[in-house]
Amino acid sequence: MTNSNTDLVDAIVKGMQEKKGLDISIVDLTEVLNAYANYFIICSGTSNTNVQAIANSVEEITRELVEEKPKHIEGYREANWILMDYFDTMVHIFQEEERSHFDLENLWADGKITNITEIQ
Repeated sequence: MTNSNTDLVDAIVKGMQEKKGLDISIVDLTEVLNAYANYFIICSGTSNTNVQAIANSVEEITRELVEEKPKHIEGYREANWILMDYFDTMVHIFQEEERSHFDLENLWADGKITNITEIQ
């Protein structure tokens, strides 16, 4: 990862951790042919409110630490799955049932998956 990618990924993870994002995974897709992003950062929330709070925190922390903002955000109102597009880095914040259903880590298993188990 380049420094700017590392900094953005770290800021996103910090934003997730600030609001108790669960089971945080980083999927590095830089070596995957035809992937439409370089990184997926995925976590789960416990409710609609928690999923929205995590998304708000990610947006706030990335603006504060790396002066980045998402190009686009999908799913905020329903808050079952919020997708935040940071160009080559995609943030997926799920409720657990949605995460299990879409199973992005398995779908993109060709990527290198790092599970975050502690606060950075």
